[in-house]
Amino acid sequence: MKLLHFSDIHFGLEDPRAIAWAADCVAREKPDAVVITGDHTMRARRREFAAAVRWISALPAPVTVGVGNHDLPYFNLLERFLDPYRRFKGIEALVERKLDLGDLVIVPLKTTARAQPRFNWSKGWISETALDHALAEIDALPEHARVLVASHHPLVETGTRGTALTRHGHRALEELAKRSKVLGVLSGHVHDPFDLTAQTDFGPVRMIGAGTLSKRLRSTPPSFNELIIDGRTITVRARNLEEVATIDMLIDDVPENALPPRLPGEPVATVGHVPEIDPPVH
Repeated sequence: MKLLHFSDIHFGLEDPRAIAWAADCVAREKPDAVVITGDHTMRARRREFAAAVRWISALPAPVTVGVGNHDLPYFNLLERFLDPYRRFKGIEALVERKLDLGDLVIVPLKTTARAQPRFNWSKGWISETALDHALAEIDALPEHARVLVASHHPLVETGTRGTALTRHGHRALEELAKRSKVLGVLSGHVHDPFDLTAQTDFGPVRMIGAGTLSKRLRSTPPSFNELIIDGRTITVRARNLEEVATIDMLIDDVPENALPPRLPGEPVATVGHVPEIDPPVH
């Protein structure tokens, strides 16, 4: 089984060459599914969502899309709290969609929040409701099923409570480690690909992150992940137009502050308690 895993396309600052190449790969290779782990837009503007919806709708494969911190209304706080997903109009059925591919099931786990009790809302937050929903979906599957969990933020909880990348990520990892059906967690947010193993008291959990298809680069060129699943074995290839080998693309650890550099002239919004703040937003 073959999956293509995209993340952090950031329409508004997308890389036109990279997104054309990625769409062409889907059309030519006909993967079993495409998983997009959030940050479809840069500032959740209507024109950015319109471009994202057109691009995603044209992909000739089963698709599931997650919600990233950049996909929640950025300037309209009223809409953010009352109707945060309204701008996904056109692909509503794909948002946080469980994708059943037979023996392999993609189960979404929401890691974004409309608000958090910390200033930087760009970081991950796993609510009890979101985790319980994902676990219920996994537990309802037959024992022979294989599961990949899809989230936007990596689940690793780093540093202190004040600097944790994903709040309640450690609990989520422990619960997933208890379930032998789970092969791993797909995510994005970092803008560099990775293939790491998180250790918990209940066993290891594989974490696979895709890079970005935008101009907001961190340390690697625009890329996406190709996953080949054979039984319980997953082979990951970080594909990129620069033909950099996968071993040289994968970062060694999830950074505590996953913030790509700001492009020259890129604005920093400062209205209210904005989720992404200076230093540069992710």
